[in-house]
Amino acid sequence: MIYNSYYFYDHLLHFYYLAAPDFVVGPTASPAERNILGVVGKVGLEVGAKVIEMRAKSIDVLKYFGGKRTHPIIALPGGISRPLDAETRDEMRKHAEEAVEFSKFTFQIFEDVVLKNKEYVDLVLSEIYGGQQTYYIGLVNDANKVDFYDGWTRIVDPDGDEFAKYKGLDYLEHLAERVEPWTYLKVTYLKNVGWQGWVTGKESGIYRGGPLGRLNASEGMQTPLAQAEFEKMYETLGGKPVHASLAYHWARIIEGCQGAELWLQYMQEDEILDEHVRNIPTEKPSRGVGTIEAARGHLIHDYDTDENGIVTAVNLIVATTHNYAGINLAVRNAAKGVIKGGDVDEGKLNMVEMAFRAYDPCMACATHALPGKMPLELEIYDADGTLRRTVKRNC
Repeated sequence: MIYNSYYFYDHLLHFYYLAAPDFVVGPTASPAERNILGVVGKVGLEVGAKVIEMRAKSIDVLKYFGGKRTHPIIALPGGISRPLDAETRDEMRKHAEEAVEFSKFTFQIFEDVVLKNKEYVDLVLSEIYGGQQTYYIGLVNDANKVDFYDGWTRIVDPDGDEFAKYKGLDYLEHLAERVEPWTYLKVTYLKNVGWQGWVTGKESGIYRGGPLGRLNASEGMQTPLAQAEFEKMYETLGGKPVHASLAYHWARIIEGCQGAELWLQYMQEDEILDEHVRNIPTEKPSRGVGTIEAARGHLIHDYDTDENGIVTAVNLIVATTHNYAGINLAVRNAAKGVIKGGDVDEGKLNMVEMAFRAYDPCMACATHALPGKMPLELEIYDADGTLRRTVKRNC
């Protein structure tokens, strides 16, 4: 229940604060306007206040259940630290009901702002943002429906056909990692396809995860409102799978809706009041592999321990690492599509940024470093491969 409420909150934050300015205000608008305040100015104070209110309530729910707003401390080996009482359940159920209604509201905002604007739909489907056909990865339940927390890892090929399906413990049989001299991030690829370089299609081992990756890798959503929007997305964008990077935003609000619906569903079950919330571990593990869907994509933690339970080896493949190859391809395609003749302005730079902003990447997690800023360097080459111009920010 906590994890699904987190999904609703996290996707709400990205959509309204990071993605919406590109569509509500406009992709080439001034940075001074292209922000949450600009969104409020376009959609009205009432709508803006509703967004801010829902974000605040969602944060409070996570803080109550998890003990902290970020990096909750309720989890313990074998379970969680405290049960849920009936009075709190009844109060928090109201928040879950509001979250479901807000998801409906968000679908309508997306319909009015994006889908009714032919220019935006054409942009989503354009070669600038949709030219990379890759494999996709995501957790699914036994019915192949999107699952954030448990289940099977499912991979589909660029045509949407199942390529692999396995439990997280077996990830090393399917995924491989490589390093490049120009980045601190590892690059993952499909072991049984192989690394073929920075190309796409069935012959390439590049795959993508995250909201769109999960929907492409599944056969549907677990809840009715999310499923209806799932079907609408694929019908609108030309069938399954969808390869357009900007469609990540639509997939994100669909997942947020499923999070809200499951949150409400769990709050209505009496079993959630059971006071037995922890099994004290009695065995000494030697290896543990955890696989889950972080909001940004597939997440793998792999630990070896000694006889005292002390970690002796660890491998983390976080969401942005899984998406890194796809992000690079997306940035390359966008840059080639919007920059012509060496002409670069703020609007074109933002349209390049839109390509990787769609993935909601966490470079700090993927590099295990906290630079505190996002350096950006854009090198522009002519058709002969001659460097014509370099644009830098925070470098």
